[in-house]
Amino acid sequence: MRAVSLHPDVIVVTSAVLQANCVIVRGGVDGDGVSAQSTGAGPQPPAETFVIDSPVLPDELDALPALLEQAQFPAPSGLLATHGDWDHLLGPLAFAEVALGCAETTAERLRRSPGEAQRALRAFDEELMISRARPLGLGSLQALPVPGRCELGDHELELQATNGHTADGMAIFIPWARVLVTGDYLSAVELPSLAAAGALDAYLVTLEHLRRLVAGAEHIVPGHGPVLDSERAILVLDEDFTYLSSLRARGEDAELPAGRRSKAQHALHAANVEAHLGRE
Repeated sequence: MRAVSLHPDVIVVTSAVLQANCVIVRGGVDGDGVSAQSTGAGPQPPAETFVIDSPVLPDELDALPALLEQAQFPAPSGLLATHGDWDHLLGPLAFAEVALGCAETTAERLRRSPGEAQRALRAFDEELMISRARPLGLGSLQALPVPGRCELGDHELELQATNGHTADGMAIFIPWARVLVTGDYLSAVELPSLAAAGALDAYLVTLEHLRRLVAGAEHIVPGHGPVLDSERAILVLDEDFTYLSSLRARGEDAELPAGRRSKAQHALHAANVEAHLGRE
């Protein structure tokens, strides 16, 4: 596991598997209970921490509380998931008593398919012979209206709808830090993926929406792969748009982006072809 600070209030934790990114964000105040941005208007809300998405391995999840303490972040008052895929939902394994917030679309997905995430996690663990101390329980789900805003201390996170990879989800913009958390979009190491309920046309719409958000961000954190600056994120976005447009026009013969042509990516492309053609 690797932890990197992008801003005094933002830490990115990257898992040793899947290059899965977890974002820890603090919205808060100084030690005297007064906002660091305050101009003397009086006491502000106490500092808060949210944990967005999750690392994957048990020891990485176990290490999160100590990492927050070492960074002098408060214990989390909330967990957020960008969407309902299992590898973004493991925060409750680190913070069992903390509510999990997600887009209303994600909450509906999880209610409609109970046990989906747990079955996928169990299959992953069995394949890699990973043992966990307890099963995944999602606990108390808090459905958030998206687009919308979510208070964090004396700040607000901006929530933006995303779909196409799946039919649910949200991107999260941290405006005071200029960090954009995109979920499973804009990965430099993985092709765009049309999951079971994803849709190519919706994915293209999401990319155009993300283009506007990327322009205002300094750091873009995808669900998997390296953190990007705005310029690199636009290049990845353009490659993704070109690939998906080619997939729609040419199907199996669509050209994959340079740097994403491994055997695993060709297998993902084949799954995209099957998913897209199955919906036509």
